[in-house]
Order: sequence, then C-alpha cells, then structure tokens
Amino acid sequence: MAARHPGLLIPTGRRKGQSPSLSSIYRALAEHEKTQAYPEAAETAHADFAGFQQRDRSCK
Repeated sequence: MAARHPGLLIPTGRRKGQSPSLSSIYRALAEHEKTQAYPEAAETAHADFAGFQQRDRSCK
C-alpha cells in the first residue's frame, strides 16, 4: 500500500482530493525535470497554450 502524505493531494479531476499514485509522482517529477532542463521550451508551450485558450474564448 502506498504511503499517504497529507500535503500531496490531487487538486483537480476525477481523483480530486486523493493521494497520487507512485506512477503519477514519477511522471510529475519527470515533467518538472524537463521544464528545468529546457526552460525556453516550457515558456513557449505556456504561451502557445494561453494563445489557444484566448482564441477559443473569442470564438464563442
């Protein structure tokens, strides 16, 4: 059984309020490592995503 940590909770989605699985923790750490290794790519992706959201809002 996975260890529970009161500070590690899933903030949104189907499993909101539950503790993440070990796999989810490893995926999050890997994603964080990528953003640290390639900060310019992360900034570009965030800017692109914001642009998509803005475009979707203006189409409604």
